[in-house]
Amino acid sequence: MPLVDHVDKLILPGLVDLHMHAPQFAFCGLGMDMELLDWLNSYAFLEEAKYNDLEYARAAYGLVVKNFINGPNTRFCLYATIHLPATELLMDMLEESGLVCMVGKVNMDRNSPDSLREDSTARSALDTRRWLENASGRYKRIAPIITPRFIPACSDELMGALATLKKEFNVPAQSHLSENLAEIEWVRQLCGSDYGTAYEKYGLFDGEAPTIMAHCVWSDEAEIELLRRNNAYVAHCPQSNMNLCSGAAPVRRFLNRGVRVGLGSDVAGGCHSSIFRAMSDAIQASKLRYRFVSQDDAPLTIKEAFYLGTAGGGSFFGKVGSFEAGSEFDAIVIDDSNLNAPFPLTIEERLSRVIYLSNDSDIYEKYVRGHVVKTS
Repeated sequence: MPLVDHVDKLILPGLVDLHMHAPQFAFCGLGMDMELLDWLNSYAFLEEAKYNDLEYARAAYGLVVKNFINGPNTRFCLYATIHLPATELLMDMLEESGLVCMVGKVNMDRNSPDSLREDSTARSALDTRRWLENASGRYKRIAPIITPRFIPACSDELMGALATLKKEFNVPAQSHLSENLAEIEWVRQLCGSDYGTAYEKYGLFDGEAPTIMAHCVWSDEAEIELLRRNNAYVAHCPQSNMNLCSGAAPVRRFLNRGVRVGLGSDVAGGCHSSIFRAMSDAIQASKLRYRFVSQDDAPLTIKEAFYLGTAGGGSFFGKVGSFEAGSEFDAIVIDDSNLNAPFPLTIEERLSRVIYLSNDSDIYEKYVRGHVVKTS
């Protein structure tokens, strides 16, 4: 392998996005004055229904993949839609990009618009099985992840079927947990239990492969213990939580209790796909929680936020997100010369300015598994 000289630039581990809705990229920045459930019905569900049209999906996903290549993130956990052909199209396009991603065919068989509800529970489970079988051995960089959208949109029977597929195919899972107070009450009415307990009852945490739960804004001590006990990951999505008026997640408590945490952009609840932005937002949200919710929850530091966006989320993929011996080589080379100051900056200060001030044009090169994905 040739030796490349990046003197005077910052070489950082690639960033990891543990929670992003690929079809929602098309309407980033819209509906940001709404709360979660109204926003889903007014924007997210209407947009996702369009992916029944493969040509529309091809055009929209082309924009997503281009954004991913140009940005600082090297690995992603993505939601597609309920549509099997469009989900496989997204996986094919991502495979060609050189990025490493986990992609979920979304499942929804109840409490959904007619245009975005699968024909039946049996059809939803069958399509998911076909999708898992089709993906087996097909990709080098892309892998499937079981994806019930959230409990209100998935019947008891479907949740059980998905848990069975998770164990049978030994694949991870992802869903949403305790994001919004109205959503939590809805789950309680549907299931007669707390949100996290319902997932555990359905078996979504079972099997060797881990499960990602996005948000966990309102997780109490019992739910935090449930997450720890099941070795689940929390995908902390601070910008989305603020945009959709959900709240500020107890990230300090997750870390203190030994829960595994990474960061997510949650596009389009979040308007920025860069996990650098998620790092700065995570610090801001933790300060708001410290000031207005609990002074027992100390704010996150720069180092902690950087860890969450690299090795914290990266460990979901294995030895990813650091330059420790044995790690896969995911890296971004940052030209931060336009972020100079009239005084000397330490490496940590340069990193802080990159987190808060850089944009995609500052990425000089990007490597995933040792291969160049983007070069200036």
